[in-house]
Amino acid sequence: MRHFNTSGPVRPEHYQIPPLRRTGVPKLVPLMEQADSFLLHAPRQSGKTSALLALRDELNHRRYRAVYCSVEMARVAGDHLEDGMRAVLSELSERARIAQQADFPQRHWARALAETTPTRVLQQTLSRWAAASPAPLVLLIDEIDSLRGKMLLSVLSQLQTVRDEKTRRSRVSVVLCGLRNPLDDSPEVGRSFDLTGRTLRLGDFSEAEVRELLGQHTAESDQTFTEEAQAAVWAETRGQPWLVNALAEEACFEFDPGRNRSPAITDEVIAAARERLILRRPTHFRHIADRLEEPRVRRVIDPILAGQNRLESLSGDDRHYVRDLGLTASNGRPEIANPIYREVIPRILASSAEVSMRHDSDPYRGPDGGLEVSKILAGFQQFFRENAEWWSNESAYRESAAQVLLQAYLHRIVNAGGQVAREYGLGRGRTDLRISWKRDGGNQLFVIECKVCRSRDGLETLIAEGIRQTARYAAGCGAEEGHLVVFDQDPKRSWDEKIFRREARVRKSPDGANWEIVDADAEPGGRLISVWGM
Repeated sequence: MRHFNTSGPVRPEHYQIPPLRRTGVPKLVPLMEQADSFLLHAPRQSGKTSALLALRDELNHRRYRAVYCSVEMARVAGDHLEDGMRAVLSELSERARIAQQADFPQRHWARALAETTPTRVLQQTLSRWAAASPAPLVLLIDEIDSLRGKMLLSVLSQLQTVRDEKTRRSRVSVVLCGLRNPLDDSPEVGRSFDLTGRTLRLGDFSEAEVRELLGQHTAESDQTFTEEAQAAVWAETRGQPWLVNALAEEACFEFDPGRNRSPAITDEVIAAARERLILRRPTHFRHIADRLEEPRVRRVIDPILAGQNRLESLSGDDRHYVRDLGLTASNGRPEIANPIYREVIPRILASSAEVSMRHDSDPYRGPDGGLEVSKILAGFQQFFRENAEWWSNESAYRESAAQVLLQAYLHRIVNAGGQVAREYGLGRGRTDLRISWKRDGGNQLFVIECKVCRSRDGLETLIAEGIRQTARYAAGCGAEEGHLVVFDQDPKRSWDEKIFRREARVRKSPDGANWEIVDADAEPGGRLISVWGM
């Protein structure tokens, strides 16, 4: 039986969306006709290598000689050009021998390295190979952005020279592939290879493609996905290819309820598989953790987590870089790419603090098994008072540190029988949290809004605005409780002043357009909002 692919290029034993459909061969072939070049980039584990290999096979079925080659092995050589070029040419010759039974590179590269310098050996080998080839040569270079410094400059400059030597007997097209465009690193790198704007991004799966992939499993195993389950896979992943495959693999092959092929896969199975996947912290998530340590990633992600409207003042290069990594949405909106990443990123950032947090939900359950959120927030107030200073100093994510700590605290308690969903209100100065909890007699739904009060802000004005926002959010979700958490960062106020709890009653304005704060004692009805100062 086939499986969902969670590692490496797609193979016949995998369910798959045809890679060439995603790259759009009709767009690429005219470029090959002009002996032109282009860059194909996409986030990690999005299908780049699969697309390159499929493109190689397609071109070889036409009138080209296409060779795939990864240059990642040259990364360890650093700026030692001879070692790096030896690694690149050795890999290239082996790939040509296996894929095409072409031995020209293997017979000539070592001699070329002895005859010329490392700064010309790749160019010379490719030029001679192209001249001897009966068909136009297409070089598909993977992991180009793994190279740095002199090695990257040398490889790109030599490839550019080969392209410039186009003649009737010598035609070489180059396809560069990586997470992102390495030509953006510096003007010097950008000048070393001319793409003339030919940059293609391998997109995520569409919702139709997600359903098509799940349908392949149904066709092979007779195990169906309910409509709600299919919608849940799309909603949680937003089509990120690795997440789609990993979530479906977890639900159908790793999770006991899914292994039984008789029942359909439900949205509840998908929700459980999602949590299992996050807790397992696979390599894909560990790569995200590594990226979050980069300053240029932090400069973008930190204000998103804090809900601060500060991205417009950031470098466009930083925003594009983080988007190319797949951490933010590709639709141009400044938001985390998908709900699973929204869950994973705060957990990664708060992982060092979680070890000291309570993870037992029993003290926060009522007699009927329901969750008592007020007890949780009261406990967090004391935890935050004891740990806020240390955590703020330890975390590189200064703007969002308090919100991340609260989210981690909630997760440790709530995920024993419920779920915390996160929304970041960029530009609205808040983070929205939605807690769902399962109990006998019906599920519970709570909302928590987080706002940060800085020295320049008026505390009471911010609280009044937050109360109305919380009421609007709670009413829109149908939540039974609404809570507003205000993190006071004014150093002039003491902890005794910052820590408080109060209740506010709100009701809709007569025209129904807004929420008004009314006297909690004098005005019955309406909605009660709990305000927590931290």
